[in-house]
Amino acid sequence: MRVRVLIIASSLLFVLLACTKDVGPTPETAQAGSLVSPEEAKAIAQEAYTYAYPMLENYRTMYAQALAKGAPGYIASFNELSHKTELLGPDFKDVVRPNNDTMYSFAWLDLRAQPIVITVPQIEKRYYSIQLIDMFTNNLGYIGTRTTGSKAGSYLVAGPEWQGVKPGDVKRVFRSASNFVYCIIRTGVNGPNDVPAVARIQQGYHLTPMNVFLGRSRIPVASGLTFFAYDPQKAKSAGFIDYLNFFLTQVEVPPSEKALMNRFALIGIAPGELSASMRLAPPMRDAIDEGLGTALVEISKAARDSSEVEGVISRTDGGWQGAIGLFGSPEAMKGRYLARAAAAMFGLYGNDAEEAYYPIGNEDASGDSLDGTHQYVMRFESNELPPVDAFWSMTMYSLPNQLMVANPIRRYSIGDRSKLRYEKDGSLTLYIQHDSPGKAKESNWLPAPDHSFSLQFRMYVPKPEALESPLYLPPPVKRVR
Repeated sequence: MRVRVLIIASSLLFVLLACTKDVGPTPETAQAGSLVSPEEAKAIAQEAYTYAYPMLENYRTMYAQALAKGAPGYIASFNELSHKTELLGPDFKDVVRPNNDTMYSFAWLDLRAQPIVITVPQIEKRYYSIQLIDMFTNNLGYIGTRTTGSKAGSYLVAGPEWQGVKPGDVKRVFRSASNFVYCIIRTGVNGPNDVPAVARIQQGYHLTPMNVFLGRSRIPVASGLTFFAYDPQKAKSAGFIDYLNFFLTQVEVPPSEKALMNRFALIGIAPGELSASMRLAPPMRDAIDEGLGTALVEISKAARDSSEVEGVISRTDGGWQGAIGLFGSPEAMKGRYLARAAAAMFGLYGNDAEEAYYPIGNEDASGDSLDGTHQYVMRFESNELPPVDAFWSMTMYSLPNQLMVANPIRRYSIGDRSKLRYEKDGSLTLYIQHDSPGKAKESNWLPAPDHSFSLQFRMYVPKPEALESPLYLPPPVKRVR
């Protein structure tokens, strides 16, 4: 993919570090690097930084949203929900390519002391999803329309050390490999008039510590943990080792990664060694800096074009680009460190393809860049309409800022929930242009800026055939003038 997209509204930045827990071999960090040549240290650092990159990006968001009270981007303390109660439009400029289909709720879960119970109300005839993301940025599970249905219920999210039994009033337990989990709730909204109804639904989402949920009087509290402010310069230097050594105290590393951890230990990577980078000899530090620089180049290349990344299925046709396999469960992402890092750079917190699929359109049918000085049509034959079990939409973004486009009818996206006019044969024609195509066609008009733009297609709960080879792509955007 060539366009850098932040798929969810969470590039709200600034970040972290600290604490201890045994997850693997602990080298004598004072001697870190003494057993390897600078060339080998460079190679290990490239691997280690690719492994750590998603965790670094995840942590800086966590620090900004849950720890840096009073700072830009802060939303709420751990285990507290925060709701976005407005439908986003052109005035929203916090992140690129914001979503106009759902309203968001967010929470960072701290599972060190006890699990957290997520309770949802009954939500019928409306899409919703609760995406649970571990510190590795894997999607550890989903609650919602696709996975658990529309009935009210309670679900328990537990950390790696919890050994308890599922409470009887809980429908399902989600086990996390990390002590901290990001919870992103998306609730479908059918335009501005539907916002109050969605806001009422949001008030029905609740987070409850397990002991409170069970009515117990004694509530365990997590021990203190020191979080250091994130320094972007340190995160792009040999200092990333100290960050990773903190992360390793808060996660359960899979047994399959034992050999990898042993290799990383050769450059000072070990859980709880929070100042290991300071003990590196200058030649080793320089070699590690060079290795992570190489890693960043490789990650950037993969983020721009993921077609060659292991496990990614992609397709480009008719001006559209689609890819799946960049985001997934811990099992799906096992060993796929470059894919995980590219995903974090390309669009942190993206959904599994089974939950949402996002083709991007930057060119017309002739291969020319889309530009609002021209007029376009997009025709779906009746058998070309997006195969989805929830809904689909297409959002207009101005370039280069990748933000929604102000227009006289305040329409920023269009889709199957819009009041569209279909032909008698079931086909659908959309009009993409700056000026109105005329009253008779205005129901099917997606206003464009008077300059270059990009289209973002979103398919919520795509049918299996949409994700089979060849991947579904929307019909070409054809220039008519």
